[in-house]
Amino acid sequence: MGQEIERKFLVRNADWRAQADEGMRFRQAYLHSDSHVAIRVRVVGDEAYLTIKGGGGIVRAEYEYAIPAGDAQDMIDTLCGDGIVDKTRYLVRNGGHVWEVDVFAGDNEGLVVAEIELSSPDEPFARPSWLGREVSDDPRYLNANLVKRPYRLWRTQA
Repeated sequence: MGQEIERKFLVRNADWRAQADEGMRFRQAYLHSDSHVAIRVRVVGDEAYLTIKGGGGIVRAEYEYAIPAGDAQDMIDTLCGDGIVDKTRYLVRNGGHVWEVDVFAGDNEGLVVAEIELSSPDEPFARPSWLGREVSDDPRYLNANLVKRPYRLWRTQA
């Protein structure tokens, strides 16, 4: 079974940029999402993926498959409705781990989130100075929920 162990944090400031790569734009939408399962279509550059995630919390089932980029774009355009997550992902090496820092655009502009994938839920990791509050257990920050209720609608409550 595929598994993802991921913790998610808000980003306090832009100090991470000094260690970041050039970034890659992600466009993704959802064929289905509820509190138990999300089926995502993602386009990253010339590549595309279909991903199925299940469960909740920091440990979730995850299955990801490469698909033709044209098919992915067709799915986004015809099957996924209006909500699209548009973000640029930067990779930042820190303390033996690679952080994924997502800078959101569109309806989620202003949101910057850092994620770290771990090999176990209790794996220790260094917390960079730019790391803010943990939001791993806050469902508002799930990408599938940002499609349904974008950050711009609730940002003052965050």
